[in-house]
Amino acid sequence: MNEEFELIAKTFMGLEPVLAEELTNMGANNVEIGRRMVSFTGNKEMMYRANFQLHTAIRILKPIKKFKARSADDVYDKVKEVDWSTLMDNKMTFAVDSVVFSDEFRHSKFVAYKVKDAIVDQFRENTGVRPNVSVTNPDLRLHIHIADEDATLCLDSSGESLHRRGYRQESVEAPLNEVLAAGMILMTGWKGETDFIDPMCGSGTLLIEAALIARNISPGVFRKEYAFEKWADFDKELFDSIYNDDSQEREFEHHIYGYDIDMKSVNTARLNAKAAGLTNDITIEQQDFKDFTQPEQPAIIVTNPPYGERISTPNLLATYKMIGERLKNAFKGNTAWVLSYREECFDQIGLKPSIKIPVFNGSLECEFRKYQMFEGKFRDFRKEGNEIKTEEEKAAMAEKRRFKEHREFKKRIDEEAELDSGDIRSFTFKHHPAYEIAQQRRERIERERERERQARDRERERSRDSRGRRSGWDDDRRDGKRGGGFRRGDGDSRRGGGDRPFRGGDKSFRGGGRPFKGKGKRDFRDRGGRYDDED
Repeated sequence: MNEEFELIAKTFMGLEPVLAEELTNMGANNVEIGRRMVSFTGNKEMMYRANFQLHTAIRILKPIKKFKARSADDVYDKVKEVDWSTLMDNKMTFAVDSVVFSDEFRHSKFVAYKVKDAIVDQFRENTGVRPNVSVTNPDLRLHIHIADEDATLCLDSSGESLHRRGYRQESVEAPLNEVLAAGMILMTGWKGETDFIDPMCGSGTLLIEAALIARNISPGVFRKEYAFEKWADFDKELFDSIYNDDSQEREFEHHIYGYDIDMKSVNTARLNAKAAGLTNDITIEQQDFKDFTQPEQPAIIVTNPPYGERISTPNLLATYKMIGERLKNAFKGNTAWVLSYREECFDQIGLKPSIKIPVFNGSLECEFRKYQMFEGKFRDFRKEGNEIKTEEEKAAMAEKRRFKEHREFKKRIDEEAELDSGDIRSFTFKHHPAYEIAQQRRERIERERERERQARDRERERSRDSRGRRSGWDDDRRDGKRGGGFRRGDGDSRRGGGDRPFRGGDKSFRGGGRPFKGKGKRDFRDRGGRYDDED
């Protein structure tokens, strides 16, 4: 059990340093940060704890073979060299996930098929019977990663992604990923020293993750199973001792508050908090952020407002302007952290951030910004010896890779404004002065174009009536042809064939509490993963 081996913890881009710190504090050895992953070494207990206790890991992989993959035959031959009878038998099912960055292999599924073929052929040759593949619930999960010619074949010890904690009963549109939420909170350095507030809480993910961090509760306590529990060398007694160990949990003397303007989101967040058994630590109410008032106790705000990609909201820039106004006037003496995507949105907040941390929310390059709020003028704040940025934050800002300054955001909103309405990813600034001026100009130009098109239509109708045939086509009697070419002079050059122009402006295109301690946790797990709330 004490034998150490290499392990890989996968995570989101931007969370690697946070995950590395978690692993170091857990006692992992040889911790090294990579791209969307952190490698480390540890024994079987460390592997179990990494799955059960890490807040910012997506899955934990155990490498079993590394090799050069220059062709499909290399993949097949090297995988077949593994003695698979030590890991599974022909009655077990398995599945293969693959991630490939290579000019040789254009399709990741092709690589997965070669791995599957090698395993199946080995069993068929040795036993005459082949194991089956099960995508939904396999007994053994495998993962192969190829970067250029470097291939790593791993056992997946987690199974279902670790962000699926098990407490989420219902969701709202575009919910925040649990791993990202936990990473955001850990980036702030908050561990329960003050009250915690999310004024736009949605389904309550930040609230629940904050409560778990404040009480130092392992996020794995809600899960029903891990992939390693099906391994041949699974140590049930060891894992039970880890599962039921609450010696590191702590008391939380402050409180967590969540607010949302949407009552459906409030009810969803309350349901999820109850399923997590954390209603004694979390209070959720319906309230618009514009009605937010100065809290009585010291607090931290961590929030993920909409930024117009997956959630549509009118007056997006006005929303961010309101956020800045509320922070400045109703959160004095405290610290706020905001995750968003668009530089224009951050500009509307109108406050100077002390640090900007690049982080990915799905495929979106976002920034997580810290705002140190103070009373009075900045000049007086500085005279008292205060600083918005700490020395560590100044160094981090100097070293951080900055996102590209121009995200083609302005170009996009100009293009989308040409349409009367967009899909859920778009938004309009109906009350923004610059938008109003541009919109009025576009409407005036469109009215002039429409009058010109109507005049051309009337002219063609008169020509058709007088000549007895469709205008826009010429018999071209001189050449004896039955029909002539399209007369470019008749009407809009954007039209196709026929007598009606393409009307680019007529229509828009629409795409558009608290868990039980100690003995009994396994009983909780066996009862379906839900705590019976005491209230």
